[in-house]
Amino acid sequence: MDKPEKRSIRRRGIYLLPNLLTTGALFSGYYAITSAIGGRYETAVIAIFVAMILDGLDGRVARLTNTQSEFGVQYDSLSDMVSFGAAPALVMYLWAFASFGKAGLFAAFVHLAGGALRLARFNAQVGTADKRYFQGLPSPAAAAVLAGFIWMSIEHGYDINVVKYAAIALTICTGLLMVSNFRYSSFKEIDFRGKVPFFVAISVMLAIAFVMAQPETMLFLIFLGYAVSGPVVTLVMRKRRLQGRKL
Repeated sequence: MDKPEKRSIRRRGIYLLPNLLTTGALFSGYYAITSAIGGRYETAVIAIFVAMILDGLDGRVARLTNTQSEFGVQYDSLSDMVSFGAAPALVMYLWAFASFGKAGLFAAFVHLAGGALRLARFNAQVGTADKRYFQGLPSPAAAAVLAGFIWMSIEHGYDINVVKYAAIALTICTGLLMVSNFRYSSFKEIDFRGKVPFFVAISVMLAIAFVMAQPETMLFLIFLGYAVSGPVVTLVMRKRRLQGRKL
C-alpha cells in the first residue's frame, strides 16, 4: 500500500526587520500627533523627522536583505499616511490654524487629502512609473517642509500671529504639489556603493556639519528647495521639448 504523500505546508508570515522599522515610523507619526495635542510642538516636528529617517530605512533594509513583500508595501503606505499626511496637518492646525476657524480646517485637510491621493496614485503606478522620478511631491518631503517651518519658527521665536499666514499658504501648496504632475528626482540613479572623488566625500561631510549647526533652518530650506525644484525642472523640460519640435 502506497504511503500518503506529505503535503508541504506553506506558512504565511511577515518579515520582521523592515516591518519593525515601518512600525517605528508609524509610532513616530502617532507620537507627533499626541505631542502636538499636549502643546509640545518642537517634540512633534522632531518626531516627524524621525519618521522620515525610519521610512527611508525600511525600504533599503528590505532590498538589502531581500525581504520585500506586498504586505510591506501596503503597510508602508498606511504608515506614511499617518506620519506624513495626518501628523503634519494636525500639528500645523493645532500650532497655527485654530484661530482661522473653517479656513484653517480646510488648509490642513488639503495637505491631508493631498497625501492620501499621492500615496494611492503611487501604489497604482508602482509597476509602470519611471523610477528616476516621482510624479508629484513625495509625502515625506511635503511633511518635512511643514515640520521644518514650524521648527524654524519656534527656534527663532517668530510671532505666530505673523507667520500663520505664510503657514496656511505653505500647507495648501504642499497638498497641491503632492497631487500635481510635476516631476521630482528620486535620486535612485545615484550609486552609493560606488567610488567617488575625495573632494566629494569632504563636501558631504561639510554639508552634514553645516546642517547640524542649524538643523531647523537648513532642513526647512533644503526641503523647500526640493519642493520648488519640481515645477522648475518640469517647466525647463517642457521648454526644451518645444524648442526641439520647432527645430
